[in-house]
Amino acid sequence: MAVNNEIGIIQPLADIGAICRGKGVLLHTDAAQAAGKIDMDVNAMAIDLLSISGHKMYAPKGIGTLYVRRRPRARLLAAFSGGGQERGFRSGTLPVPLTVALGEAASIAQGELAREGQRLVSLREAMITRLRDNLGEITVNGSLNQRVPGNLNVGFAGVDAEALMAELPELAISTGSACTSASVEPSYVLKALGLDDAAAGSSVRIGFGRFTTRAEVDAAADMITEAIVNHRSGNSARAAE
Repeated sequence: MAVNNEIGIIQPLADIGAICRGKGVLLHTDAAQAAGKIDMDVNAMAIDLLSISGHKMYAPKGIGTLYVRRRPRARLLAAFSGGGQERGFRSGTLPVPLTVALGEAASIAQGELAREGQRLVSLREAMITRLRDNLGEITVNGSLNQRVPGNLNVGFAGVDAEALMAELPELAISTGSACTSASVEPSYVLKALGLDDAAAGSSVRIGFGRFTTRAEVDAAADMITEAIVNHRSGNSARAAE
């Protein structure tokens, strides 16, 4: 995983790639959370296989790509047998509109990488500052330096994150990755950082994207603040039930 999907931490792929290359081991990385957000260089990082999910970089849903290094070459088995498209890796007619859209999305993301990254960092810092000004101490889970710009995972002591989300139907925040949205268990990622169940259960993930504005960030921070204050005082709608 090039970037963790819950806390946005950038993994040391160049170091990992060097270890793998030295041992003659092929390295595959899931770059769904990284592509279009940070610089990725398959040569500098010694990456042999790299997968991308298009909608994570604003391409349409339903399209992705797999980079396969030619030397050393991974001997892959076909996902589907049939006509032999995509050099025999996956048979089936290519969705041309989706393929073109993915290429265009990648081009736009690369062209805006530095500028958009700076903008997202400023929004994230604004969210942290406003929450701290409103609530006092909050906990940011994971490094802020080795993190993609559009991710913030933050904990609020004494607050049940599931209950907080129920108080904020207007906001698209989560307690973990979308892949595990049906789970009510504390995040295994946060527990791996050393957080106990209570701390992990009080944390939410907040994302910032290309269309997020400063006004939305300020409004969201104030809505979260109000919900937490009500939750802690026992005046939340959930508590009233």
